[in-house]
Amino acid sequence: MANEFLTSPSTLQAVMACYLIPYGLSQFVYGPLSDRLGRKPIIIIGLCIYILGSLIALFADSFELFLTGSFIQGLGIGSGGAMCRTLSRDVFSGTDLHRVNSLISMCIIFSPLLAPVLGGYLTESFGWRSSYWFLSLFSIVVLVAILTRFDETLPPSKRRNEAVLHSYRYVLSNRKFQGYLLCLVATFSGVAIFEAAAGVLLGGVLKLSATYVSMLFVIPIPGYLIGAAISGVIASKKNEKSALQIGLIAIVVGSLIILVPGILGLTDTLTLVGGATIYFLGSGILFPAATTGALSPFPYHAGTGGALLGGIQNLGAGLATLFASLIPSPNQMPLGALMLLMSILAIFGLLRGRSKHNPSSESPLTA
Repeated sequence: MANEFLTSPSTLQAVMACYLIPYGLSQFVYGPLSDRLGRKPIIIIGLCIYILGSLIALFADSFELFLTGSFIQGLGIGSGGAMCRTLSRDVFSGTDLHRVNSLISMCIIFSPLLAPVLGGYLTESFGWRSSYWFLSLFSIVVLVAILTRFDETLPPSKRRNEAVLHSYRYVLSNRKFQGYLLCLVATFSGVAIFEAAAGVLLGGVLKLSATYVSMLFVIPIPGYLIGAAISGVIASKKNEKSALQIGLIAIVVGSLIILVPGILGLTDTLTLVGGATIYFLGSGILFPAATTGALSPFPYHAGTGGALLGGIQNLGAGLATLFASLIPSPNQMPLGALMLLMSILAIFGLLRGRSKHNPSSESPLTA
């Protein structure tokens, strides 16, 4: 791509920024709109925008046009980021909602694992533009499936006609939502901080090869998948509170495994990757449980709630990663300390979220 567009490989990092920024920000628009217009129109509009961006990127003859296509892609697929949390709340509640959110969490983390493998194969076999052919065709197939097979999950009787700012104010004023949101942002920030810092520690401090570093990066991911898989089981066998407690214990233990050797001035592959695996396990347990807890009170504002969860979670993780990048990392102590700090913030959020002064649900009158 760099050779074709006559630019440096490092400049290509702008592609991810042009994709991720509109992806996160657009969710704040799609969520409230879906509470007013329904979920299906929003998904269709988002997919059409995404297809347009994919085609622009596919046929781009300049780097500037390619960045424009990436920006439009992110702008469109933000509808999926918001709706994946919203649709489940429309259809399920209680333990069933927790179980479905567990499956969604597994898919969200599994897709980024599969994508580089598929993209690498397509690029090696057919050139880099083949990935955008695949994205364009795949999104068209999804659009056709939504148009023909998807039933609207938000009936007109449940749609909101209030001002958008009122919807945001209503959701954000709920202490339960505030607490669970803080837990999600803090936990996800810990994951993002590890992914940003681990490469520096493994490659820069331990001087491991790029191939070995990439292999070590993958090891904690199954921990997340296992955590997400057992989160719903814990909630159904015991209760949601138990799942949250187990998840919190895991992220604290994982952080300490990384922190303690760092305090001694060490950087060790086993404790670094092992601690991250346990932290990811706890994150996998917490994400569906906290998402369920955050959206449960809002059957009539699920779109707004889902947008806030997705948008603020990505924004918070980005800011945390930026802050972490400013801290020197001669060993794994700063990483462990930051991950432990995120764990403490997650505990504080859950304590706030489980306040007995919160209403458990909204009715059409209170909404």
